[in-house]
Amino acid sequence: MKNSPYSVEERFVRYVQIDTTADPNSPSFPSSEKQKDLSHLLVKELKALGIEDAESDQWGYVYATIPATSAKENIPTICFCSHMDTAPDCSGTNVKPIIHRNYTGAPITLPDDPTQIITTEKHAYLKEKIGDDLITASGLTLLGADDKAGVAIIMDLAEQLMKKKDIPHGKIRILFTPDEEVGRGVEQLDMEKLCADFGYTLDSGELGAIEDESFSADAMTFVITGVSAHPGYAKGKMVHAMKVASAFVDALPKDEWSPESTRDREGFVHPTAITGGLEEVTVSFIIRDHITAKLSEYETRLEGILKETITKFPGATYTSKVTEQYRNMKEIIQDVPFVTNYAIEAMENAGITPKPTIIRGGTDGSRMSFMGLPCPNIFTGEMAIHSRHEYVSIQDMQKAVDTLVELVQIWEKH
Repeated sequence: MKNSPYSVEERFVRYVQIDTTADPNSPSFPSSEKQKDLSHLLVKELKALGIEDAESDQWGYVYATIPATSAKENIPTICFCSHMDTAPDCSGTNVKPIIHRNYTGAPITLPDDPTQIITTEKHAYLKEKIGDDLITASGLTLLGADDKAGVAIIMDLAEQLMKKKDIPHGKIRILFTPDEEVGRGVEQLDMEKLCADFGYTLDSGELGAIEDESFSADAMTFVITGVSAHPGYAKGKMVHAMKVASAFVDALPKDEWSPESTRDREGFVHPTAITGGLEEVTVSFIIRDHITAKLSEYETRLEGILKETITKFPGATYTSKVTEQYRNMKEIIQDVPFVTNYAIEAMENAGITPKPTIIRGGTDGSRMSFMGLPCPNIFTGEMAIHSRHEYVSIQDMQKAVDTLVELVQIWEKH
């Protein structure tokens, strides 16, 4: 791709080889210090493009400004954001990106683990990518397209806009965040320093996807206390907290109300961890729905299941705690629909069919929308995320760059 007008492929291949796995068990921020390795590289590259104010702060956030080229006044400042960390669900250490030119639709066997085979049967979107150039990992790790595809797209945009000063646009802020994958991506974000009016995250999948509606999300934790006794003399005395917890989880509905049994706008509860021993066990859940009011209904129902379960274990007790995680960005963006509409217009100008989509999850944009920065989510091409089958189309990434080039001009025009 030496003569390509895009830098996104070359950047992406470099970025994914930097291990930025987030650590869900770490109390520090960022949760893994190695995320700053990518922060520092991005600042160096931004400065090399002529962006003088590029910086990485103590938390690992990267901030930078692409100066306005338009003489118009009062153009809103737009922020483009992607996260640098990768999910802890699958190894992100020693990622070996492989480029598959002119994909034919045939199964892709990953060389470092031949049991890992990417097929159109398992990944239907691949049928639309025949003829594209795909990037995968080698079979032992995830790829990291979530969200280094977004990082590479924004960096390519920065290069194009810094070189082509004839593209009219207002001031653009770049933001790269750590720890999105563990739900802490904006925990230390300085909104005053960011100083933007509207934003877009680059963290969606299929070509043309534009998302302005996410889940609302809570975490719920139960601490179950049993009765400890010596196992040799426990008859009539011991109440095993692990058995209470097991019965509780087993009592959850089998064919509804779970990630594996829901889709579209259906919400769910999902146990994420069970830790402890005989006397005390902690059971952690995530609670999700697009309608915020339903979260409290789910939490009441979930606690009711535990109350019913615990009646079968006299002497056992419990406490519960609910923690707000994020809220549906639509609650904010519905008041400024033009933010989404401009992205749709930009895709159409770039020859892309827009696909308005809801997110069965959340992004940094979900929380930033409630922090004063309405922030829909735009496609990057990242697919099969959090798995060894993760892949991305180079052409999808390039079309995302084209979309952003059109988008900044639409903001300038309007």
